[in-house]
Amino acid sequence: MNLYVGNLSYDLTEKDLSNAFGDYGIVTSARIITDRETGKNRGFAFVEMEEKSAGLNAIEGLNQKELFGRRLIVNEAKPKASRERARW
Repeated sequence: MNLYVGNLSYDLTEKDLSNAFGDYGIVTSARIITDRETGKNRGFAFVEMEEKSAGLNAIEGLNQKELFGRRLIVNEAKPKASRERARW
């Protein structure tokens, strides 16, 4: 199950994120999204849990909970929208 995690502390690492979600099940990936130009954390991430039940438990357990001084927003990630670009 793929989860969206928002309102992240800029000091949080992918390892920290993986550890927090690991309390709820097996984390297959934890990716903090960074700015392409600066490389700085943009304040949100995607965490993939091996099982849907683990993802649902993580949402229940971590949504609106504080981590590194920030209250997390955790919910199921929406599928990527089509990225077609107009050609001129």
